[in-house]
Amino acid sequence: MKDEFEDQYHFKFVRLIAEGGMGNIYEAILYGAEGFEKRVAIKMVREEYSSAKEFVKLFIGEGKLVADLVHQNIVQIYKLGKVNGNYYIAMEYVHGVNLRDLMTKHEELGTKVPIDIGAFIISRVCRGLEYAHAKCDHEGRPLSVVHRDINPNNLMIATEGEVKITDFGVAKAASFMEDKEGSVIMGKAPYMSPEQAKGHVTDRRSDVFSLGVVMYELLTGRSLFSNGEDVKAVMENVCLAPIPDPREFNPEIPEDLVKIMLRSLDRDLDKRYADAGKMGYDLEYFMYHKGYGPTILTLEKHLRLLFPKLFVHLKKEKSKEPTLAISARWYP
Repeated sequence: MKDEFEDQYHFKFVRLIAEGGMGNIYEAILYGAEGFEKRVAIKMVREEYSSAKEFVKLFIGEGKLVADLVHQNIVQIYKLGKVNGNYYIAMEYVHGVNLRDLMTKHEELGTKVPIDIGAFIISRVCRGLEYAHAKCDHEGRPLSVVHRDINPNNLMIATEGEVKITDFGVAKAASFMEDKEGSVIMGKAPYMSPEQAKGHVTDRRSDVFSLGVVMYELLTGRSLFSNGEDVKAVMENVCLAPIPDPREFNPEIPEDLVKIMLRSLDRDLDKRYADAGKMGYDLEYFMYHKGYGPTILTLEKHLRLLFPKLFVHLKKEKSKEPTLAISARWYP
């Protein structure tokens, strides 16, 4: 099927990026007129699951939803297509790493993520979520988007230092995604909000809590709710376990940043940040109110130190060696 897809839709598959339970993601080249080429990512439903109606509904819903989410901190969708009965999404190709890769690299080196880098990454995710949460349709009606799966694997960092949210596959939104909250719990247990874990209706504050969990792990190097327990135990932790002061694991975290983190993790919805924009503002004030603070260039330089082979790949592209550029791996 892949060969037919390449012939009919002017894509050339380069490599498999990731293989999931029901879908695969490929790096590909999109060809057009007069030698036009664009590197893209292709997300495809695996053939054995193409007849699974519930999954296909989610896949189609993701494509339709994200098509209108155009923001520098969200991975852009170019096309929802179908070939031989199998759906695919063509999307922005992000040359870089995900947040899990960054955290793992620091763990391997025995170092903590720098405070300014961590605060900057989370602030960019806040701005992407703020945009998605506030998005309206063409008639001005709120889409009421809730991502429901904010976790380190779904947060990309490009070599240019841009942070991007991806994978709205289990998001809910008016008119696009079927809402089965209460009967189906979606998302990854260690990053769920308490209301999500209980099967209650979620809103934008649920994503804020999930981002707070990510922030806690990013700056402390410790998972907040998961220590190898089964899923049920993790979900109980999400709802009931005490939240330790993050300075127990990283004394360098400033008090002002601890306050932001703990407010995002408040189980009382009325005390939690009402939206990601307010959390983003507090993070930006923390970073910049005394003068110059971190930027995408700061993050790019940090990536160069941790993942130098990512940038060797870019040098090969600039030197007009297409075969090497296409076949190069990100990093070992």
